[in-house]
Amino acid sequence: MNRELVKYPLHLIVHPFNAYWDLKYERNKRHTLITAFVILFLMIITNVLGNQYSGFLVRLSNPDDMNSLMEVVYVVVPVLFWCVANWSLTTLMDGEGKFVEIFTSTCFALVPMMIINFPWIWLSNVISLQETAFYYFCNSAAVLWSAYLLFVGNMTVHQYSPSKTIGTILLTIVAMGFMAFICLLFFGLIQQMISFVHVIYQELMLRN
Repeated sequence: MNRELVKYPLHLIVHPFNAYWDLKYERNKRHTLITAFVILFLMIITNVLGNQYSGFLVRLSNPDDMNSLMEVVYVVVPVLFWCVANWSLTTLMDGEGKFVEIFTSTCFALVPMMIINFPWIWLSNVISLQETAFYYFCNSAAVLWSAYLLFVGNMTVHQYSPSKTIGTILLTIVAMGFMAFICLLFFGLIQQMISFVHVIYQELMLRN
C-alpha cells in the first residue's frame, strides 16, 4: 500500500489512459480514495508553503498577510465545486462516472502541479530576475499537464468521446461559476441578516 501510494500516481501522470482505466475498473476503490485524499492534502501543503516561502521575485502576496485557512479553501473548494458540477451534469448526460471516481480522478490530475511546483518553492529563493522565466515556464507546464490529465480522466471515467468530454468540461466550468455566484449570494445574505440582527440587538440594549 505504501509503495503504491507513490508508485501509482507517478505511473498515472506518464501513462494516463491505461492508469485511469485501471483506476475505474481494476483497482481497489478504497485504496485509490485514500491516495486521492493524500494527494489533495499534499497539494494543500504545497500551496501553503508556496505562498509562505517562495522567493520575493515570484511571490504574489505578502506572507505576513497570509491566512492559512484561506489557502486551504483555495485548493479544496475548486476541487469540490468541480466534482459536484461535473457529477451533476454527467448524470444528465449519460456519464458512467460515480462521484467517488470523479473525485479520485480529479485529485490524481493534481500530481504534476504538486511535483513540479514543490521544488520551486526553494529554488525561487536563489534565482535571479532573468531566471524567473524558468519558474513561470515550469508553472505553466504543470498546469497544462494537470489539465491534460483532467481531460483524460474525465473522458475515461464517463466513457465519453473527446469532443463530448471537451463540451462537458466547458459546461462544468460554467456550472462552477454559477455555483460560486450562488454561494456568494447566500453568504452575502447571511451577512446582511447577521448585521440586521446585531443592529436590532444594539437598539434594544440602548433603550433598556
